[in-house]
Amino acid sequence: MIDLKVHEVRPFVGARDFAESKAFYQALGWEIEYEDDSLALLANADYCFYLQNHYAKEWVENTMLHVAVADARACYEQVKALLDSGRFPDARVAEPKEEPYGALVTYVWDPAGVLLHLAEWLPDGQKAA
Repeated sequence: MIDLKVHEVRPFVGARDFAESKAFYQALGWEIEYEDDSLALLANADYCFYLQNHYAKEWVENTMLHVAVADARACYEQVKALLDSGRFPDARVAEPKEEPYGALVTYVWDPAGVLLHLAEWLPDGQKAA
């Protein structure tokens, strides 16, 4: 077996409107660490991904990012308030849902259709309140 000695994975995510997607992720707490006309490196804590100024509908609408969070319900309330402001009319959020793999998940669709899983891991055997 090949030992790649992986120490980081940074997915590439597409954007229909690059400026709008950058603003959306910044509103969610991501910071731009690098950007040019075609690429932005977005970071939150020690976690990063690349946002591309490229849109292919089938690819973007099938992209999903799993983001572990401390409180999925609080995330829902904060994202809902952001979207209720009307600032990102194409973005959506769904109420938290308990998934069989042990997480309470708030699903968020960014303005291009990328699906974020804001997942709070539940202690073994615990149900979400």
